[in-house]
Amino acid sequence: MATERYRKNAGAVFNLKYHLVWCPKYRKPVLVDPVDKRLKTLLEMKAHELGATIHAMEVMPDHVHLFLESDPTKAPAHIAAQFKGFTSHQLRIEFSHLKTTLPCLWSRSYYMGSIGTTSEATIKKYIANQKGRE
Repeated sequence: MATERYRKNAGAVFNLKYHLVWCPKYRKPVLVDPVDKRLKTLLEMKAHELGATIHAMEVMPDHVHLFLESDPTKAPAHIAAQFKGFTSHQLRIEFSHLKTTLPCLWSRSYYMGSIGTTSEATIKKYIANQKGRE
């Protein structure tokens, strides 16, 4: 788990953290043992592949929460699509009852919120005060 406030890559210094939430189709409570345990493993695998860090995760019977960190080369929509696509494919192969219960594992929608250490008001004030700093 990364504990530094900022991370770096070749062209940027960043602090990009997201809260990602999504649900099974029709919000069916299919994410129970052993599916939930396997899902957590698959999410860790995909995070590693994407170069993302999962700071917290919880799998509820009818939805998934991830608190993750990524770099600016990966759009939030891409991150969500990668997690959902990979896990749906793998889980439907490994747990055949998911194929018969649902037409597809995940609903099309998701929630993605950015998490930062600076408030919106602070950023607006900082930008507004830039002219006076010349």
